[in-house]
Amino acid sequence: MGASVNKTTETAFEPLLQFDMEMEDFLSDWHHCDHVSSYLARMISHNRTDPVRHSNFFSSALNELLEVSFRGGTTDGKIGLSIYRQGATERVQLSFPCPPGQARFYREAVSKTRESDAQARYLDAISNDLAPSRESVLLDLAVNYDARLRLDEDAAPAITLIVDLPLEGEGMVS
Repeated sequence: MGASVNKTTETAFEPLLQFDMEMEDFLSDWHHCDHVSSYLARMISHNRTDPVRHSNFFSSALNELLEVSFRGGTTDGKIGLSIYRQGATERVQLSFPCPPGQARFYREAVSKTRESDAQARYLDAISNDLAPSRESVLLDLAVNYDARLRLDEDAAPAITLIVDLPLEGEGMVS
């Protein structure tokens, strides 16, 4: 049931960097989410039109994704992160071990980001939730960053969130 990555699309994206870490180490400190996202954002933003703006947007989006894996991952295995670029779009592939019962949650949450009522769902979630849920974070990326999300489950028990973030160009709000 996994959504295989289209190899012809993959070739159009240039690899920028890859990072992995033992999940147990990653889960040992919530601050890893912020530290990793800030560092990687600075690394890939140096050659953008407005590097500071790009770094801020990318760091924010990546931090949210890392927090999703932090809340939903298990200590077995590794967290893996690959970043690619095609024009104005950054692609993040975030792989992490996921308990079998939670894979369905991610499948449904990612699918809701593509539905016509995604913005209404997002507004409802942020007005009613005391703390951001994993689903509202994914909706936030789709609504506010115009991100396209997919889920790859081909390497079970790990899942891979694939997120295309168009962070430069005419569509981005300054």
